[in-house]
Amino acid sequence: MKTLDLFSDGKGGDVKNLAPLAERMRPRTISEFIGQKYLLGEGCLLRRAIEADKLFSMIFWGPPGSGKTTLARILANETKSKFTSFSAVLSGVKEIRAVIDEARELLKRKNVKMILFVDEIHRFNKAQQDAFLPHVESGLITLIGATTENPSFEVIAPLLSRTRVLILKPFSEEDLLTILKSALKDKQKGLGQVPVKIDFDVLKYIVGLADGDARSALNNLEAIVSMVQNLPEDKRVISLKFAQEALLKKALLYDKDGEEHYNLISALHKSLRGSDPDAALYWLGRMLAAGEDPLYIARRMVRFASEDIGNADPQALVIAIAAQQAFHFIGLPEGELALAQAAVYLATAPKSNSLYIGYGKVKETINSKGYLPVPLHIRNAPTKLMKELDYGKDYKYAHNYDDAYAPQEYLPEELKGQIFYQPKGTGFEKTIKERLNYWRQKKKDAENK
Repeated sequence: MKTLDLFSDGKGGDVKNLAPLAERMRPRTISEFIGQKYLLGEGCLLRRAIEADKLFSMIFWGPPGSGKTTLARILANETKSKFTSFSAVLSGVKEIRAVIDEARELLKRKNVKMILFVDEIHRFNKAQQDAFLPHVESGLITLIGATTENPSFEVIAPLLSRTRVLILKPFSEEDLLTILKSALKDKQKGLGQVPVKIDFDVLKYIVGLADGDARSALNNLEAIVSMVQNLPEDKRVISLKFAQEALLKKALLYDKDGEEHYNLISALHKSLRGSDPDAALYWLGRMLAAGEDPLYIARRMVRFASEDIGNADPQALVIAIAAQQAFHFIGLPEGELALAQAAVYLATAPKSNSLYIGYGKVKETINSKGYLPVPLHIRNAPTKLMKELDYGKDYKYAHNYDDAYAPQEYLPEELKGQIFYQPKGTGFEKTIKERLNYWRQKKKDAENK
C-alpha cells in the first residue's frame, strides 16, 4: 500500500491542494477524541446515549476549536445515522425544507435517521428556527446545533426546550499537548512524514497561543513545520526563538507564564484607572493589533466600569456594555472604534472603588457570619399561617412616608447598623453621599426617639 505524502500532490507539487492539518487530524471515533471527558467518559451522558444508539437533539455550546463539529460527525458515525451539515450563515427556510424532505425519504426507504448538524445555529432567525420545531419534536431528525454564543439568548425557547444544551470547554493544556504530539508522529494524516526536531518549550508555546483552541494549535504547528520542511533533515530544528519569530503577530498575547498578554491588559487597566485616555487608546490599539480577542477587552472594560468607576458615573457601565454590544453587532474592523470610544469615556470618568470595597465587605461578612435569617418584618407573607407567625408584621411601606423613606432596619439583627457601601465625594457619588447621609440621619433620629 502506497503511503500518502502529505507534503506532495503526487506530481512533485506541494501541499496546497490538501486539507489543513486540523482537518486531517480530526478524530473519527469516540476512542480517538481527546478531551471533554465529562461528556464522553465511561458512563457519562453522551457516551451512554451513543452506546444505546439513542441520541437526542442537542446544542453544543463552546468556544471555537473545542470540537463541536468533530463530535457531531462522530455521533453520526457511531450511530450509523446519515450526517448532513448545514450552515446557518448560508442557508434559509427553503434549504431547511429540502433537508427535511430528504430526511423523510431516508427514513421511509432505508429506515435510517438523519443527524442534521447546524453550525452557528445562533445566526438563524426566529422563522428559520421555527421550521425545525415539528421535526425535532416528531423525531424525524436529530438536531445538533453548534454555537459559540449563549443559547439562552440566541435560540428560541420552544427549540431550546426540545434540545439539551451540552457545554464544551476549551481544551486543557495537557489535551492540546497530546494532540500536537499525535500530529507530529502520525505519518498518514499528520506531520510524521517530515521528521523535525522540536523543543518541548515550542509545543508549550503553541499551546499557550491557542488558548484552548485545538484548530488554532494545529494550524500554528503546521505553519512552523512548513517553514523547515524543505531543509536538509539535520537542519529541521525548531527552537522556541524560531517559533516566536515565525508566529510573531501573536507572540504578545497568550503567554501562560504571565508575560506580554498580562502586561498589556494590566497597562490598559492602569491607564484607565489613572485617567489617561491617550495611554488607554495606545494599549487598546496594541492589543488589537496583536490579534487579541476584542470581546475579551470589552469584558475587562465592563468589569472596570463597576470596579473603578461604579456610581461615580453610573453611565460608565452603560457605555461599556454598549461598546461590547456594538462590537458584537458589527465586528472587525469597524467595531474597534466602539471599544476606543468606551476606553476614552472610562479613562475620563470620575473614579470610585466604593462599590468594589463595599461588596468585598459583604462577602467577608457572609463568610464569617454565615447565612443570617431575614428579619420577620421584611419577610413575604402570602399565606394565613405566615401572617400568624408575624411574617411582614410592622413593615413600613416607604411610599407612605415623606421623601418615600421609612426609617426601619433591613439587615439581620446581628448586623444592625453595619455600613458596607460608603460613597466618595466624586462625580455622581457626591449626590448619593448627600442622600445617604440624610437618610441615615433620619434613621438615627427615629431610633433615638
